[in-house]
Amino acid sequence: MSKSNILLQKMLSLRDDSQVAGLMRFFKTGPGQYGEGDKFLGIKVPVTRDVVKECWKEVSFENLKECILSPYHEVRLASLLCLVEIFSNARKKKQEDLQKKCVEFYLSHTDRINNWDLVDLSCYKLIGEWLMDKDRILLYDLARGGKNIWEQRIGIVSTMAFIRKNQLSDTYAIADILLNHPHDLLQKAVGWLLREAGKKDEASLRKFLDSHASKMPRTMLRYAIEKFPEPVRRIYLSKS
Repeated sequence: MSKSNILLQKMLSLRDDSQVAGLMRFFKTGPGQYGEGDKFLGIKVPVTRDVVKECWKEVSFENLKECILSPYHEVRLASLLCLVEIFSNARKKKQEDLQKKCVEFYLSHTDRINNWDLVDLSCYKLIGEWLMDKDRILLYDLARGGKNIWEQRIGIVSTMAFIRKNQLSDTYAIADILLNHPHDLLQKAVGWLLREAGKKDEASLRKFLDSHASKMPRTMLRYAIEKFPEPVRRIYLSKS
């Protein structure tokens, strides 16, 4: 461990063994589960956020690399949250080269972004924001050809950035690509993003569902229609 890596030192110092077993269960680290073999320090997300807020300005890309390669889940999360802070600050200052460096770092370490929280707390704030004024083919490529469910999840969840700007077409298009995905973590992610798109424009979500509800996995559909009135939910569920 580098002596100058304040982020790593701080995270390791906050280990709480009393929380480890619970986090391992929550993030499904047992044999055959999606988080199999992951290790935890027992640090809750709000504590990790406080550490990041305290020290992100002092963290180098070398430090970030050391942290993203850590066997500990929370240290990898801290690395990603620091990266988001660096990117967001560079975006405010219109530092294009630094933004690009953040994106390249992220995409070169997707094998370490290997659970749903690591994806969801980072991708749309970084990849999504980066692509706001750029070609978005990257997300389609991840959805279609991602080497694992986490890259595919990055493909759909990154569109949250677009939804927040009332740009919904990419969410629907990528949802269509992932419509028949067998893994419930992708089904839930797609349903969640469809639901968020529907909050911006309910008519567009209903149009999508009218065409696709009969083909959607029930888990995905339930997430997508969660905010609809009960009679409307029953109608769509009857189609699946």
